[in-house]
Amino acid sequence: MNYRHAFHAGNFADVLKHALLARVLTYMIAKPAPLRFVDTHAGLGVYDLTGDEATRTGEWRDGIARIDAAAVPPALADVMAPYLAAVGPRGADGAWRSYPGSPAVAQWVLRPEDRLTLCELHPEDAEALKRETGRDPRVRVLASDGYAALNAVLPPPERRGLVLVDPPFEKTDEFDRLLAAMLRAHARWPTGSYMLWYPLKNRAAVGRFAAGLARSGMKRVLQVHLLVGDPDAGPLAGCGLAFVNPPYVLKGEAETLLPWLAETLARPGQATEWTVRWLAGE
Repeated sequence: MNYRHAFHAGNFADVLKHALLARVLTYMIAKPAPLRFVDTHAGLGVYDLTGDEATRTGEWRDGIARIDAAAVPPALADVMAPYLAAVGPRGADGAWRSYPGSPAVAQWVLRPEDRLTLCELHPEDAEALKRETGRDPRVRVLASDGYAALNAVLPPPERRGLVLVDPPFEKTDEFDRLLAAMLRAHARWPTGSYMLWYPLKNRAAVGRFAAGLARSGMKRVLQVHLLVGDPDAGPLAGCGLAFVNPPYVLKGEAETLLPWLAETLARPGQATEWTVRWLAGE
């Protein structure tokens, strides 16, 4: 599959990924020591929802626009608050014009003493990311392969932080590359926290990836899956996240969040499904 993100910004997968990203970072900054956020496939930073790519697909209308139109249940107010604050309000005329990528979400949540290392292989996207984040002294942009960059940036000087690995899944062996990168990164920095995104299209590949994480020897691995429609029909309808060393409260909060997301983001006439489970530890 091709997942050039400008076509998909603000869709259901972004809602899940960024809501949990903002929540994890919020928990991490509760401790006074500074931290490092590493994004291996950072993209543009901010996406134009009026541009050609987003207009062509309109996926944000069934993602962030539905969240905006829904009433967040009181039980989820604290869980969703960091994400909604990072996304920000619509324009003065009520129109959606942009959506933040993971770097912008992290920039919003993190403190002045924290640092961000953002990797982007695509030259034009890397330059756009530099322009978008250029005035933020906390940010360093690396125009390089994010998998390879992990060898150079881990462990970070801060010795605490979060690594987000969010590949485009343009290669048929991406699950193998993702697992291998995770194992190498964990060997270099076993106390770090990790967040891995993947699509739910190839069930056999997802199963092999999960099995690899489960038998890796990593002590705490949490898996989260969300399907908003039929995974075998039409555009991407499901995605997963694997968390290594997540905050202890994340499982309970995800179990509260995902049923509401499934209901709010469901595709008409299609069944939804969600899963939150430990692959290792608990």
